[in-house]
Amino acid sequence: MVQSEKYLKLLAREYPTITDVSTEIINLRAILCLPKGTEHFISDMHGEYAAFLHMLKNASGVVREKIDLLFGDTMSLEERNSFATLIYYPEKKLERLRVSGALTEEWYINTLLRLAEVCKLSASKYTRSKLRKALPRGFEYVIDELLHAADNDNKSNYNREIVRAIVETERADAFIVSISHLIQRLVIDRLHIIGDVYDRGPGSHIIMDALMQFHDIDFQWGNHDILWMGAAAGSDALIATTIINSLKYGNMDTLEDGYGISLSPLVTFALQAYNYDPCVHFYPRTIDATLNARDSAIMAKMHKAMAVILFKLEGDIIERNPDFLMDERRMLDKIDYQKGTITIGDSTYELNDKSFPTILPSSPYTLSSDEQELMDKLRLAFYHSQKLQEHVQTLYTKGSLYLRCNGNLLFHGCVPAEPDGEFTKVTFDGNTYSGKSYFDYADATARSSYFLHWGSPQRKKALDFMWYLWCGPNSPLFGKDRMTTFERYFIDDKSTHLETKNTYFVCAESEDFAVKLLKEFGIEGEHSRVINGHVPVKIKKGESPIKANGRVIVIDGGMSKPYQSTTGIAGYTLIYSSNGVFLSCHDPFVTVDEAIDNELDIHSEQTCVYRPELRIRVADTDVGEAIKDRIEDLSQLLNAYRTGTVKECSK
Repeated sequence: MVQSEKYLKLLAREYPTITDVSTEIINLRAILCLPKGTEHFISDMHGEYAAFLHMLKNASGVVREKIDLLFGDTMSLEERNSFATLIYYPEKKLERLRVSGALTEEWYINTLLRLAEVCKLSASKYTRSKLRKALPRGFEYVIDELLHAADNDNKSNYNREIVRAIVETERADAFIVSISHLIQRLVIDRLHIIGDVYDRGPGSHIIMDALMQFHDIDFQWGNHDILWMGAAAGSDALIATTIINSLKYGNMDTLEDGYGISLSPLVTFALQAYNYDPCVHFYPRTIDATLNARDSAIMAKMHKAMAVILFKLEGDIIERNPDFLMDERRMLDKIDYQKGTITIGDSTYELNDKSFPTILPSSPYTLSSDEQELMDKLRLAFYHSQKLQEHVQTLYTKGSLYLRCNGNLLFHGCVPAEPDGEFTKVTFDGNTYSGKSYFDYADATARSSYFLHWGSPQRKKALDFMWYLWCGPNSPLFGKDRMTTFERYFIDDKSTHLETKNTYFVCAESEDFAVKLLKEFGIEGEHSRVINGHVPVKIKKGESPIKANGRVIVIDGGMSKPYQSTTGIAGYTLIYSSNGVFLSCHDPFVTVDEAIDNELDIHSEQTCVYRPELRIRVADTDVGEAIKDRIEDLSQLLNAYRTGTVKECSK
């Protein structure tokens, strides 16, 4: 593309001389020849912070691969296990080694030299300039020297003297910690989070804290992320749902400890309104059964109180948004409160719980004054949680509903489709969308819900759509025809609990559909693919995460503990390096202390999805295309300098 003289003059401010332009062109052309950086894909963490953080530290086995490559012939298996654990958890591992008396001068020297070798191999894909920016403060010079030393006897003695000096000046521990964290950073060039950081597990906020510090990251929002994003933006229905999900799993850590949101107003209200109600269907689903009977009983009352409020709020949302086509999900007006039954369609069912002390049968969707006061307090608590707002802002600034990256299409759930493989058409406010246009509309509306003026009608409408994204029948994040929450609480007949998956999940088994989907989003190429999560792959039932002849990869394998008995594993992650695409299947994580004391890693089995004939270079990536465009612009500036069209400006 021929650039205008005006643009070239603007570019000349950054590169004012022929020397500057020439140097930059040389640098950029060299970068194009480097191996492609490693991309790491993770989805559906659901608050399981210990397992997630370990996967981040070991890069789904990449760190161990480098250790085995370098020292497989010179270190025993036990030594490599210990060395890997040191890189993952340097501070805690050093404490254990100190107690055991293992920290001798010889151990320090050998360990520092080995760490330098792992770091050197991990840094081999980066320019020296980019690497320098990543070096830990205080050790920049030392690490730079160790990484770029030539392989000869003179430099070998030089390096050994450097590490000996580090030990003698009592800086070895600090150096080990710094270089270990540097290795963890270098083995992952870019991190893709394919949705669902939140809910179920105890540490969603801990995961977000870690992700906010990551050097290059993007998010594709999941339905559970949208839930918390909408709650932070002020949706009463989504606030109620986040609290319900926390109570359902007996996990209040993220709400109360992580985000400082007090539920004491809810406790007071629930104990008053449901004091004599046993709330037997609302007890938490605890995994470790640590809650005592009294706490469980209180949480059950809180749970039911919020559930009833939620059904009222949802009824109002559905009524004021006829485009959602969800009138059948308004349940409270279908109840015969005297008989204790509910009529759904042509069938009438007896309710297993007939106590509704806060519902006025003549106006079932109206909040009582106490319920309204409670929601006002909770809304303010979510709004004033500084950490929650910081985390949600990160999800917005670094996230989106979908991403096109290096020939891959990333999204969390599904692209709603019909049985014939056509993309489902949806209509909102008189406009019809499908496929990519629907995703673009949903992405823009989700942003409106957070960034428009607080209290404006447009923001309120956008917040209603956030609720639709959470549970709507054609939501690309939910992917089912209905969310039968009410039926699961109040009706024993399990036929009413059925939630039918969107046809997309059948269509996605077809390579033709996958190619069509990629083309819809502007991606073509023999090795392009869809990467998503959301639906746990049930290995026990013979399901495979690799679908459509490798064109679709589902990486939700059950990192969330409640799913592991169903999936048979504890999660998938995907690695896309210069050597190809590799899917890792992980066993359940133990605990950090067990991992350190017993020198255990997560056992993972790796499957090669795609291996190119030649190593993938930066030139073959999206970044490479941008660099090529930059080189073309700079070449035009260089020519303009040489022809006198643009004058050099001496520094």
